[in-house]
Amino acid sequence: MKPILTLTMNPAIDASSSVENVFAEHKLRCGPVRYDAGGGGINVARAIQRLGGNSLALHCCGGPSGEILRALLEEEDVPQQPIEICGWTRENLTINERATGQQYRFVMQGPVLSELEWQRALGAILSQEIPPDFIVASGSLPPGAPEDFYGRLARLARERGSRLILDTSGPALEAAVAEGVFLIKPSLRELRALVHADLGTEAEQEEAAMQLVSTRRCEAVVVSLGAAGVILASSAGIERFRSPTVAVRSKVGAGDSTVAGISVSLARGRSLRDAVRFGVAAGAAAVMNSGTELCHRADAERLFAQSE
Repeated sequence: MKPILTLTMNPAIDASSSVENVFAEHKLRCGPVRYDAGGGGINVARAIQRLGGNSLALHCCGGPSGEILRALLEEEDVPQQPIEICGWTRENLTINERATGQQYRFVMQGPVLSELEWQRALGAILSQEIPPDFIVASGSLPPGAPEDFYGRLARLARERGSRLILDTSGPALEAAVAEGVFLIKPSLRELRALVHADLGTEAEQEEAAMQLVSTRRCEAVVVSLGAAGVILASSAGIERFRSPTVAVRSKVGAGDSTVAGISVSLARGRSLRDAVRFGVAAGAAAVMNSGTELCHRADAERLFAQSE
């Protein structure tokens, strides 16, 4: 299996719990609390581990909450390389309302990074003795990191001979695409923002994705459509993959599980088409679990086999 490195610039400790009803200005007595290491790239690394793959999780880490983050990753045997920062690692909160089944997600901003700290993250990639075949960068950029950070990462990946898989949004995504990326996984909303168009029809969505490929800004574009599955645009053309029908318990981590499924499949030498199919199966496997739980390998492989 080819080496995978994940990068998380704005990781988090994800706390999840439940309450019968959500009311304003009341003390809400919650049920048991679950804590998980979180943030896009970290969730991808955790899901890769669950899917039987191997990766190294690079992540910015600081303060007492950063120590907890390290410990949570150690509990799951996820190989990691923390990048020390002065600020405290953020904490996010997910609350499930038992009476309605609604889910409330509170996502914090994250610590402010100095130029030395975000430069240290790029240096950590350069310092890898063996350049990874795949670099997976996922999640938001913290305050202080420049908008073109992922663009710099794309340039570095190309110089090192690594393929960059990127899952982010907004100006950070635009800067990376302008530099050139192996694969991006925008949602439909994020694709609209990237190409500055409404994309009201399926034909327009497919054309926009293919335009990114034909201009050689991306080798592959995987557009997430939620329960409807994904659009894959590549040099082979356009293909849509429907998501398996499963009981939805939580949507937290579904996109990260999809990226993990794609990454681990490519690292195992599968075709891009089969890698995306397995990614869709892994994403569906994630929503079957409650709270901040990610996918399970048995579920992902079963759903993948059923999609053939």
